[in-house]
Amino acid sequence: MVMAESAAAVPLRVSAQEQDIPKDYRQTEVGLVPTDWTITSLEQISAFITKGSTPTTYGFHWQQSGILFLRSECVSERGLDLSQSMFISSKAHSFLRRSEVQDDDILVTITGNVGRAVMLSGVGKANLNQHIARVRITSDGVDPRFAYHYLSKPEVRAYFTKITTGQAYPQISLKQVRETSLPLPSLREQTVIADALSDADALIEALEQLIEKKRLIKQGAMQELLSGSKRLPGFSGEWQTKSVGDLLTIRHGKSQKDVVEPNGQYPILATGGEIGRSRAYLHDKPSVLIGRKGTIDRPQFMDRPFWTVDTLFYSDVKEGNSAKFLYYAFLLIDWRCHNEASGVPSLNAKTIEQIELLVPPEEEQATIASTLTDIEEEIGALEARLEKARQIKQGMMQELLTGRVRLV
Repeated sequence: MVMAESAAAVPLRVSAQEQDIPKDYRQTEVGLVPTDWTITSLEQISAFITKGSTPTTYGFHWQQSGILFLRSECVSERGLDLSQSMFISSKAHSFLRRSEVQDDDILVTITGNVGRAVMLSGVGKANLNQHIARVRITSDGVDPRFAYHYLSKPEVRAYFTKITTGQAYPQISLKQVRETSLPLPSLREQTVIADALSDADALIEALEQLIEKKRLIKQGAMQELLSGSKRLPGFSGEWQTKSVGDLLTIRHGKSQKDVVEPNGQYPILATGGEIGRSRAYLHDKPSVLIGRKGTIDRPQFMDRPFWTVDTLFYSDVKEGNSAKFLYYAFLLIDWRCHNEASGVPSLNAKTIEQIELLVPPEEEQATIASTLTDIEEEIGALEARLEKARQIKQGMMQELLTGRVRLV
């Protein structure tokens, strides 16, 4: 177990004034910590910290299956993203054995968007490229989960960003990773802290999975309900094929220059969403909006007065139709097929109005829209819970990993 202070440890922040130090705490290169905590470096508690390489450099080829190969994109802001991984042969893996990774290893990105960290679990045998540092905790006195959570702190991420070299290609060295400081309470306290933070991670992951499931349910419901292949109770009869122009009229947005006002009452909308406020509105009825130039594949819905810029179409929905139903129908259209420009994607109002849709009577349109809106609202509530869970975890990290709150 490493308990001695590290002479090679690198400061993460500036020392506070001595009079600001509470009783039973001391100022260190990583900030205020309890007096019974020690400061060490990753190098002192780990096996040799290394990085990988590109298999093709040594004549190996990518495969459809085989040994998992992790790229820097796999180390994402939200954890390990295996959708970005590739595969190599067992022979290539044996040749690159120095950079083999296993469960409980901590991976840190050292190029590009430096400082992202994940801890491997359930991956088994894998390898990695030269843009990731492998940290394998070997000290008996250190819980690898505690080290991982500490390296995930925003302050540590900011520290890595601060020490990067190279503007076009930001990077940190393995030496800098090895010299990174971290505070260590007793092993028992490390474990209790790691358990608490891991529980928070488990809640976040469960919410993420539930949200993804609900999104798939929504997508399936849209495909079935908007095509008429599944009918809601109480509805029957044939749907009609109509052109979009039979259902609504496409209108052009306008320049917002003359109506912008910081404390304006009405939102000014662009393809990315609200960009300001205005003192006047362009349209005051429920409307479907679609990008005219640039981003043409993200329809929006508005049910309150608004102003739109000239790169965004809005629509005047005709009587007998549900604007929200038409919004959902627009979400299923592949707008790239209607692009009329070879450069910046562009749509033409006449082209949009000529698109044909299969639509039911207004009452069924409204019921379908309400059903899909209920699913959206459920997803929104889950997303709010997820954001709150993430904020709570960040607060826990700030308190527990600095010793401000003691669990033991």
